[in-house]
Amino acid sequence: MTTFRPKYITFDCYGTLTNFQMAEAARDLYGHRMDEPKMLEFIKNFAAYRLDEILGDWKPYADVVHNALARACKRNGVAFKDEDARLVYERVPSWGPHADVSAGLAKVAKEIPLVILSNAMNAQIMSNVEKLGAPFHAVYTAEQAQAYKPRFRAFEYMFDMLGCGPEDILHCSSSFRYDLMSAHDLGIRNKVWVNRGHEPANPYYGYVEIADISGLPGVVGL
Repeated sequence: MTTFRPKYITFDCYGTLTNFQMAEAARDLYGHRMDEPKMLEFIKNFAAYRLDEILGDWKPYADVVHNALARACKRNGVAFKDEDARLVYERVPSWGPHADVSAGLAKVAKEIPLVILSNAMNAQIMSNVEKLGAPFHAVYTAEQAQAYKPRFRAFEYMFDMLGCGPEDILHCSSSFRYDLMSAHDLGIRNKVWVNRGHEPANPYYGYVEIADISGLPGVVGL
């Protein structure tokens, strides 16, 4: 069977490449106020509200974090302060990659241009990208697209900027809800799911599964 060699490999950043640490931030703020079962429920709610906040018109990610955290606090009976949300948001640029990322990306980048499509702010994302340790052809943000994934508009912006179509790329993500479901619906046939353990497998959406980025070179025959 011929190995697909895409024009570009496109990536989700936070969670897939960068170690996404919203749960840790929530623990630091509220962990002393609740027991472990309640904390786990809070983290689950905070994640769900972040997704809900990005499904409408674009707004700055600081507002997404603020609103989602306020809603999670209300649901769990925890006092909310504006400065809590600001502290969480300001942590984002400090996050570094998962340990497997740099070597796997570097090997692939020698042969295929790498692209990031991230639910990010322009002012924050490059700090995270610089920590990944590999060259990127392009980095596109939700702020540029004026839409967050999983909205199609974010992907369509990337296609327009790259001058390519769904058939030309391999899209790589650890999330079905943010990336791979939309990629499937948009006709991106070639997809990689990085199983970071935060979502269950869903074979309906058609992908190659890898445990981490060290497995990516093998997917494209490198």
